[in-house]
Amino acid sequence: MRIHVLGVGFDNLTMDEAVEQGISLLQSPGAHYAVTPNPEIVEICRENLAARQAVNRADLVLPDGIGIIKGARMLGTPLKSRVPGIEFAAQLMEQMARQGLSLYLLGAKPGVAEAAGKKLAEKYPGLKISGTHDGYFQEDAPVIQAIRKSGADCVFVCLGAPKQELWMAKHGEATGAHLLCGLGGSLDIFAGVTERAPKFWSDHGLEWLYRLCKDPRRIGRMMKLPLFLVHVRKEKQQK
Repeated sequence: MRIHVLGVGFDNLTMDEAVEQGISLLQSPGAHYAVTPNPEIVEICRENLAARQAVNRADLVLPDGIGIIKGARMLGTPLKSRVPGIEFAAQLMEQMARQGLSLYLLGAKPGVAEAAGKKLAEKYPGLKISGTHDGYFQEDAPVIQAIRKSGADCVFVCLGAPKQELWMAKHGEATGAHLLCGLGGSLDIFAGVTERAPKFWSDHGLEWLYRLCKDPRRIGRMMKLPLFLVHVRKEKQQK
């Protein structure tokens, strides 16, 4: 049973449970996909029906931001824990490396996915990087064909929301992969292009503030958090 926050249904899982589910999907026939919405993505889903449908049809919907946890609690339907997409991906790769599974990296600027692949292969011995492609493509077909030809078990789709969610919903099966994960800007972090918030900030749910301090141009996007909480409060009042 999913916990709904402003029309988006989140799987009520701990990190360990989410990774276990991810591995189960990797080992299951057919194509599956996971999404990791934060308040910004939920706000997009409120206005974009196609995005909301793509998110809610995912096999795994994980609460990425601390705002989601606060929102669910305000609505009286608390979630077990926050499941940041990048940490989910890291633990998934650990398990994949043990099983010798393969990963395709899609997204970011030219050269970033390739750099991320090299670092990840070093960090997770046994993990096979089956291929990479940047996110600046005009036609889907050649990318889909490249992923399918690579034989990847899993694809990290880092195209930004809602493009990545719509892309996975539409093309997931055609790629031949068993699991696709929408992970936003994770490739930049894996490649070392962008620094992740230090542990203190992360543990206290302040990654958003750290990113804002590092890049004040994000202020427009960060304003989605208070807007999200306003909408949650309105929904609570209507119950």
